[in-house]
Amino acid sequence: MAAIPEKKDNLVIENIQPSIDAGRFAIKREPGDTVQITADIFRHSHEKYDAAIYYKLRNERRWRKAPMHFVDNDMWAGEFVVNSIGYYDYKIVAWTIDPKDTPTESALFELRVDPVYARAGTWYEMWPKSQGKSDTKSATFKDCEAQLDYIRDLGFDTVYLVPIHPIGVTNRKGANNALHAKTDKKGKPLEPGCPYAVGNKFGGHFDVDPELGTMKDFEHFAKTARSKGLRLALDIALNCSPDHPYAKKHPEWFYHEPDGSIKFAENPPKKYEDIYPFDYYNKNYKALWKEIRDIILFWADKGIEIFRIDNPHTKPFPFWEWLIREIKEQRPELVFLAEAFTRPKMMHRLAKSGFDMSYTYFAWREQRWEFEQYFKELTQSNAKEYMRGILFPTTPDIFPKYLANQGPAQFKQRYFLAGTLSSLTGLYNGYELCENIPSPVKEELWDSEKYQYKVHNWNAPVNIKDFVRRVNEARQNHPALQEYDNLDFHSADNSNLMVYSKKKDNDVILCVANMDMHNAQEGTISLDMSKLGLAEDAFFFIKDLITGESYVWHGAHNFVRLDPNKAPGHLLVVKKL
Repeated sequence: MAAIPEKKDNLVIENIQPSIDAGRFAIKREPGDTVQITADIFRHSHEKYDAAIYYKLRNERRWRKAPMHFVDNDMWAGEFVVNSIGYYDYKIVAWTIDPKDTPTESALFELRVDPVYARAGTWYEMWPKSQGKSDTKSATFKDCEAQLDYIRDLGFDTVYLVPIHPIGVTNRKGANNALHAKTDKKGKPLEPGCPYAVGNKFGGHFDVDPELGTMKDFEHFAKTARSKGLRLALDIALNCSPDHPYAKKHPEWFYHEPDGSIKFAENPPKKYEDIYPFDYYNKNYKALWKEIRDIILFWADKGIEIFRIDNPHTKPFPFWEWLIREIKEQRPELVFLAEAFTRPKMMHRLAKSGFDMSYTYFAWREQRWEFEQYFKELTQSNAKEYMRGILFPTTPDIFPKYLANQGPAQFKQRYFLAGTLSSLTGLYNGYELCENIPSPVKEELWDSEKYQYKVHNWNAPVNIKDFVRRVNEARQNHPALQEYDNLDFHSADNSNLMVYSKKKDNDVILCVANMDMHNAQEGTISLDMSKLGLAEDAFFFIKDLITGESYVWHGAHNFVRLDPNKAPGHLLVVKKL
């Protein structure tokens, strides 16, 4: 027979929202955010009851209290403001007013408050070895330093560096991913190899490539970047070349072939003969995990605030949960980007596991309906509670076919979309120069700087630098473009016109994008005026931040015509009249 239970709580607290997997993972916010919580709260009989949210920073002793109020159908709501970065705990407490009995408490939920630059940033991806003037030798940190004014003047606030460590010699890749780099008569490589094959006789993940300079040179570069208002992000490739010191010192950290030799990396159908992957559950795995933690903390002490992690989906989820929490509990200002172009559920799980930002499928979206469907998923579903998507039109690994051999109009359109759809965006160096020759064998640029020394002509006559600057200035000056989950789509009678807006308090941005960069497109757009903070029949003033033109529109329905030779779209500031 079932035992009669002891006296239990009289109130039921359930369906607490927002929630990620019933509280398994933390929701994410930034300082200054208002956290809105709802829950279903009820009890038997007719006694009156009340409820509140109890919350505190993890290291605080005393709980703070925020009242809740009844909404409808047993749903209650309340809110509180977070002002400090770090981990918060919160719970709901409900109690009967008369007669008063033991309060009922919900389970404990977790909230992580990250720096604002986890939500808003404009990145410039720099390949350090390609910032010089010679295609036969590496540029240096001093050359990179000379580019900082150029990057800042284009309106970027973050410089993202690919790996800067010594590069392996064994099986070093050559130009355009050739299996072997060219060598001189003495066997010395004439090509730099891929920087993701980390490690040689000069060191590994704690060291800089001597071709770039010394650690003091890097520290000077980092200090100069900070003095110019530029944040630094570093690519962390958790790979080792066969020449990495770890291969001799810690062979147990790697996978092995039946004959005992260390196994090369594979990401079917790709093979990487210049890389050894770590075995994250080797017999000495705890030492490996701690070493990786120490690598990140080392570079944080050198001035890196953001870490872009290469291929995180090939490492165990428990590892990321441990590593990111371990680091953020010590250094909550550090931010992590997951470079994972993989299956959707894996990308979402990495975000839940702790990554602040995620790459997206932006580069593969072309049609209006694809964008609307995908960005509603990112910014209007529960995914917005844990996943912040960053948009790059291209990367060193991705050069979409619609940009191949195209001119400035197509390059402008993709940056227009990247810069206005998300509060996080990035540009790979050379994109502003419309570098457009595709590889004949893969979705990359030809003569990729991943495998060779490259010289960019920063003053090339064909470029979109002024356009990039205008988009970035809009991002800097308008709070609406610095929010992530405030994206709303509107309607147009032409499927080649995509209409969307972002609103933050009284700052309202309206975008109309031409999805066809080969033809002018026109049509009538239909606006949800409430999303713009306007009455249905209002007259309102708009100014285009790209062209400088201004207009007065009336009501929800207005005519537009967009010529790709003039601009890829309208980037409009909306003002009430």
